[in-house]
Amino acid sequence: MVGLEPLENSLFSFVHLLRFGLEAISAFCVFLGLITTLKIALKAFQRRLVFPFIELRLHFGTWLALALEFQLGADIVSTTITPSFQVLGQLAAIAVIRTFLNYFLNKELESETNFQKKLEEKSSIQEL
Repeated sequence: MVGLEPLENSLFSFVHLLRFGLEAISAFCVFLGLITTLKIALKAFQRRLVFPFIELRLHFGTWLALALEFQLGADIVSTTITPSFQVLGQLAAIAVIRTFLNYFLNKELESETNFQKKLEEKSSIQEL
């Protein structure tokens, strides 16, 4: 259709901008997670406490999971302007990989959280 060309161009521009925004948010999540995790590590190091490895992994892992969600959103948005079978196949592969990464990361975070709770309960019982 002849009259839809400007609208199509606007959609392409919007989708590219939206994808860039989602990818930027994802990168910012990783950066913010790194900064906040480093702050936690530095505080523990300054207080000469036992290094909180599990807490650091939980904290940073949460930020990584959030970043993965934004990356997946960016990939989904990009298919709206190039819905070829090749691009859809690539999106499906990326979506499966990121979903598995996110699933196992969440499982690990859940496991680490439970382990941390058990350690805290054990230490509080020993204090009594």
